[in-house]
Amino acid sequence: MKNELTLHERILSLYRFPKRNNETLQAWDAGDEYLINHVEDLGLEGKRILILNDNFGTLSCWFSEKHDITMMSDSFITHKGTLSNLHRNECKKITFATTMDSIPDNIDLVLMQIPRSNRHLVWQLAQLRGALSASVPVIAVNKAKEIHSSTLKLFEKYLGSTTTSLAWKKHRLVFAQADSPALTEIEASTRWNLEDHKITLDNLANVYSGEKLDLGARFILEHLPSDLGSKRVIDLGCGNGVLSVKLGQLNPDIQITCVDESFMAVESAKQNLENNLPDGFRFECTANNCLDGFEKECAELVVCNPPFHQQQAITDHIAWQMFCDTKHVLTQGGQLLVIGNRHLGYDVKLSRLFGKNNVRLIASNKKFVILQATK
Repeated sequence: MKNELTLHERILSLYRFPKRNNETLQAWDAGDEYLINHVEDLGLEGKRILILNDNFGTLSCWFSEKHDITMMSDSFITHKGTLSNLHRNECKKITFATTMDSIPDNIDLVLMQIPRSNRHLVWQLAQLRGALSASVPVIAVNKAKEIHSSTLKLFEKYLGSTTTSLAWKKHRLVFAQADSPALTEIEASTRWNLEDHKITLDNLANVYSGEKLDLGARFILEHLPSDLGSKRVIDLGCGNGVLSVKLGQLNPDIQITCVDESFMAVESAKQNLENNLPDGFRFECTANNCLDGFEKECAELVVCNPPFHQQQAITDHIAWQMFCDTKHVLTQGGQLLVIGNRHLGYDVKLSRLFGKNNVRLIASNKKFVILQATK
């Protein structure tokens, strides 16, 4: 796997986070190169640049040499990966922020990797429109096949004048200005109810399935345990915290730790636990890379609905790390309860890790399986 980016007689050593010995995915893409080449051709120096959604810090590392950089991302892994690559390449310090934070003052240029979620994109565009003058260029990038006419309409509605570049290596640039006629206010959260479970959920802009309950979560909600007493529980990849809320309803004496790599997910889970469970319910919400830094044997149950993508890449290494970390934090006899699509083959992975006799099927339907692994 290529780990050195060479452009304009400079070399950056770049790795994805967490760094793996058998990594098959590159830390940057042609979109990063397209943005770098375009901005370098402008001949700018000493500018205050805001970088949104920098996947593993390629843009931050590159532009920190000549500019004052603020990098905003909702991803804990992006923050850690960017920091690691900055140190690796002995780059100047930059300012880190989440996309829940306010847009910094006096920005001269905005560079953006267009996020996967349109809700997150709309949130970011509306925040930029409210903070930037029309003279500040906004340059975004994505794969050409992902930039639809509907994408450009979102830029025009929530930000302002929008044009696009020619495609280069299957990527396209979007050029925009904050000059839309009307400033459109966007609600920070989307709220909806699960009437069957008497749960109300608030979802910040980048929360997975933030507009309705995903089918996997809906299925596993019907199979959560109700006999946990005062056990310590971890909701790994918690999203909006719906599984934690239900577990708390069923088991009022448990102690729950919600973990996600999305800062917005963690904040949403915190809000939803506070809003749906009684005062005094014991919980903690934290942004992390899986269960990095968690003590050995600190939980009796882990519930998990693993993702199978990281940024734009489809991958199963996150699920595998979640399973390995879970085995580390479980007490002897502790259990992992996991849901996944049938085709992902989690039963094979769990059998390798926990032993075939310690993995059993809890429930299944045409699309999903719920598995229990015991340490």
